[in-house]
This record gives sequence, structure tokens and C-alpha cells, in this order.
Amino acid sequence: MGKRTNKYKLTLEELALAKEDDIIGEPLVLVFDNHDSIFNIIKAIKSKNIFEDENQSTEFAIGLKMFTEVILKNRDNELFKELQPAIGEFMKKLKSK
Repeated sequence: MGKRTNKYKLTLEELALAKEDDIIGEPLVLVFDNHDSIFNIIKAIKSKNIFEDENQSTEFAIGLKMFTEVILKNRDNELFKELQPAIGEFMKKLKSK
């Protein structure tokens, strides 16, 4: 039996663009797995009151979990070798707040 993961679907839509001559693209729908409950992570980040803007807590949690999951799934990729120690330390610091 394979590892259990949580499955998510994220829809990203452009609502407005800074440059008037840019064309709004089609919504992007992404289905992905993550070993953590992202909703629990969002709740935990919000409870730490790291950011004044609650939306930034959500943005941070989603971005961080998606980024670190890709790093975990590609831990042998040379691109991430230098980041791995720093990410490990960052995650310890974040969890201790």
C-alpha cells in the first residue's frame, strides 16, 4: 500500500491586471498531493499572528507548503541541495514561534 497523502484542487484566476494591455488568462486548475493537512497548517499559521493581514497568513501557508512539498518530492535534485539545510532551519524556527 502506498503512502497516504491529502489531495487538493487549487483554482487560480486573474481578477484584475496592473497593465491594461495585458490579457486576462484562463483560470488555472491544479490538482496536487501534500503529506500535511494544508487547512490545519493555515489555521496554525494564522494563530501565530506572524502577519497583520490574515490573507497573508493564508498566502504564506499555501505557498510554503506547496514549495516545501516539491522540494521533498525532489530531494535528490541538485537545484534544491543548497536550500535544504536553510529550509530545515526555517521550519524549526517557524514551528517554535
